[in-house]
Amino acid sequence: MGKAQAVLRSDPQSEGSLYIAADTVVVLGGTILGKPGGPDEAAAMLAGLSGRAHQVTTGFCVLNGDLSHVQTVTTGVWFRAITGDVIARYVATGEPLDKAGSYGIQAGGGAFVERISGSYSNVVGLPLVETLAALATLGGPEL
Repeated sequence: MGKAQAVLRSDPQSEGSLYIAADTVVVLGGTILGKPGGPDEAAAMLAGLSGRAHQVTTGFCVLNGDLSHVQTVTTGVWFRAITGDVIARYVATGEPLDKAGSYGIQAGGGAFVERISGSYSNVVGLPLVETLAALATLGGPEL
């Protein structure tokens, strides 16, 4: 909510504007995996995810003036087993370096995902159905 409030305060023409802020984390065995600090950390995260289930949680906030909606959405994700060579090739693409958990399901990292339980768009980084519902309750467009 702090991200959205900061933008709202900094926008002199914010009257009637809607603001959305979100952040996503990957949780593996109770440990939060954010964005990796570099290639070695990305490779370690992917090795930890290999052959295991984890959760992806996105917290988001929608603001419209003094009205707000804050929500989290969690999706279960199961990775297939991946070898060190596959991890190294993926990390070398640079793709995992700016993503929570070091993978993007919507790109090359999707090849590691055996299945999910819940919202696919949440794993991408913004749960669309829930965000659209929040927008509609705060005066935004209905799609």
